[in-house]
Amino acid sequence: MMAGKPRRTGEFTGRHMALVLVGGFAIVAAVNFYMASLAVGGFHGVVVENSYVASQKFNTWLAEAEKARALGWEVRPGRGEDGHVIIETANVPAGARVEAELRRPLGEKQFDSLVFDPGRDGRYRSRAPLDAGRWLMRLTITAGDDVWTGESEL
Repeated sequence: MMAGKPRRTGEFTGRHMALVLVGGFAIVAAVNFYMASLAVGGFHGVVVENSYVASQKFNTWLAEAEKARALGWEVRPGRGEDGHVIIETANVPAGARVEAELRRPLGEKQFDSLVFDPGRDGRYRSRAPLDAGRWLMRLTITAGDDVWTGESEL
């Protein structure tokens, strides 16, 4: 016969509680590290390098935007079935140069740029097709000294 008090089976001890605490915190820490790695991997950098300098340029940017709006140019971007980007414009002078800088808003870091050829009725078609998926496009239209810039999602 054993000396001392016999141990009951199924008893919850301090050792069990320690294992529950360590296991629970390990799960929380693992999930936090995983979510942080996803957040850092999907971030493509800063919006502005120096917020003070950007604040000094803010009024200039507003004035440029107002000047572009005063041109009265209308722009509607879209995508053709063949993957080419189509820009439909109104009131844009003939011979305007159209260019676009594109970036993926989330996920993989991918950038692209497009040059457009003029078509009929104020339509412009990109020279190269664009990869499928979601893109943010910064479009610039230049006609002489007039410049129009806008952003849209494709």
